Amino acid sequence: MAGVPPMSPGHLAAEAHAVTAAADGAIHSYAWLLIALPLAGAAILLLGGRRTDAWGHWLAVAMSLASFAWAVLALVRLLGYAPEERSRSVPVYEWIAAGDFRADVSLLLDPLSITFALLITGVGSLIHIYSVGYMAHDENRRRFFAYLNLFVAAMLVLVLADNYALLFLGWEGVGLASYLLIGFWQHKSSAAVAAKKAFLINRVGDIGLLIAIMLLFTTFGTVAFNPVFNASDQAGSPVMTAVGLLLLLGACGKSAQLPLQAWLLDAMEGPTPVSALIHAATMVTAGVYLIVRSGPIFELAPTAQLVVTIVGAATLLAGAIIGCAKDDIKKALAGSTMSQIGYMTLAAGLGPIGYAAAIAHLVTHGFFKAGLFLGAGSVMHGMNDEVDMRKYGALRKAMPITYATFGLGYLAIIGFPFLSGWWTKEGIIEAAFASGGVTGQILGWAALLGAGLTAFYMSRMMFMTFFGEKRWDDAAHPHESPASMTVPMVVLAVGSVGLGAILVFGYRFAHFLEPVVGAEEGHEFSLAHMLTSWSSIAALGLMVAGVGYAWLRYGRVKVPRTAPRGNPVTVAASNELYGNAVNESLFMRPGQALTKAAVAFDTTVVDGLVNRIAASVRESSEGLRRTQTGFARTYALTMLFGATVVVATMLGVGIA
Repeated sequence: MAGVPPMSPGHLAAEAHAVTAAADGAIHSYAWLLIALPLAGAAILLLGGRRTDAWGHWLAVAMSLASFAWAVLALVRLLGYAPEERSRSVPVYEWIAAGDFRADVSLLLDPLSITFALLITGVGSLIHIYSVGYMAHDENRRRFFAYLNLFVAAMLVLVLADNYALLFLGWEGVGLASYLLIGFWQHKSSAAVAAKKAFLINRVGDIGLLIAIMLLFTTFGTVAFNPVFNASDQAGSPVMTAVGLLLLLGACGKSAQLPLQAWLLDAMEGPTPVSALIHAATMVTAGVYLIVRSGPIFELAPTAQLVVTIVGAATLLAGAIIGCAKDDIKKALAGSTMSQIGYMTLAAGLGPIGYAAAIAHLVTHGFFKAGLFLGAGSVMHGMNDEVDMRKYGALRKAMPITYATFGLGYLAIIGFPFLSGWWTKEGIIEAAFASGGVTGQILGWAALLGAGLTAFYMSRMMFMTFFGEKRWDDAAHPHESPASMTVPMVVLAVGSVGLGAILVFGYRFAHFLEPVVGAEEGHEFSLAHMLTSWSSIAALGLMVAGVGYAWLRYGRVKVPRTAPRGNPVTVAASNELYGNAVNESLFMRPGQALTKAAVAFDTTVVDGLVNRIAASVRESSEGLRRTQTGFARTYALTMLFGATVVVATMLGVGIA
């Protein structure tokens, strides 16, 4: 343009930098879109009614994918900062301001929260796409997708919150969404009961989290993460221990850890995509996130930290034992989730030495467990919703894509060398032994034993489903699932193969998380060490032993269609180690007795006192009523008598 001098390269660079900075600022300033997009999808589908039936499922998919895309942009921008600057608090609006209490809706963007946001929206979007085919013939598909969007939005609130009050809001939103999705097929009494069971057991854990938040406020005058963590060393050890144990109680509820694990297997009554979402990307990962995010509190409470590791070790073994005896393919995978989350909880309880290993395993588990659940759903889709593995067999030829993708997820979870699970699970085992002392040895051997059990129950599942002779009825016609279901399974299988190496090799992921969880110290975790350390060799040997024993039991011999009578250990495992019976004996029956006693007290004492007063008034009224005859002469005589008494009284007083 005439009259406008050309800009120098320096000016051009400065202008480009200003534009880039503005764009980067917009990415973080509008971080609330991560939550708003799926939340808007849920609102449109729930409020739009039947008018959205034709396209509502695609809207839900688009909203989840858009949230994932925004999370990727936020990650790219975060990587542009120096490591010590990779934490951004984004204020949205003032939420609660009452007296000294203040809690804002502010979002925390840092390596930990972005990792979870990517997992939730990425794997969640694949599950959304899969659900398009899986729920194609369900008349309530629109409502189902609305609940999926709501689930994703609530989980994002939980992991992006920069204070415990907002985290609790997301925590309860996840509980609501899980209740709605587990009981989605409420026409089945088993689904309705499972939803109520999950809701009630989680309320027990939620009470623990709520009391912990109250205790934090009374101690520090705030519930925001950074102020609490910065001042936590000024509080006494008993306070930090109490807070840590209460936080653990909340984590046990959401992540199905002992003793609040009984809801998880019943939650399989929901549609299979729900199981994948709960077990891989949302609900059960919340407890691990809470412990790692609250690391500064646990590090000042060694007793609480020890209890975390004990709970994790006990749950990883209990879940694995349960998985060994379940013939229902989804419940066997649910037992596996208990076990794998137990690994993560154990690692999270080890402190800085285990935080990165816990989150790395959580991410890889999100891929291979989602793939396994979607694979199970694909098998059910081709087998008329049959879930009993004893009625499968030889499905690898009828369902080749499902077989291949499920097989890669299987190899990843058992720790086959160089697949995702091998990298991350070995990190947890190594960290457990490196924690030192007798406790470290016990935890390490528990993790090794869990690895052997994992190889057995997953190989059992693989052999019973895809190998051997066909055991299905003639009415069944197994077939491969449509592309809308198989494509997400393929993507998840790719992650199951290579994601572990990307995260672990060269300490990439540990360095990325370091600004939040601190540096890993105290153990070596290089590729050469993984290939030569005695714990890695032991884990590999136990994996081979588990696969071999499963082959002898379920691959080499014919599998009966009816489960044979088992030994006491097998019976206990198939009954979920009597977790329901324990809850019934320790909590439900005493609760019923307490309720009956309260009802009796209310009926006898409270209501009895009120009823006695009412009866006395009624009886006195009845007696007084009988003095009313309705005859004028009686009333005149009564008035004369009364007047005489009054006059006599007055005369008597006058004489006196």
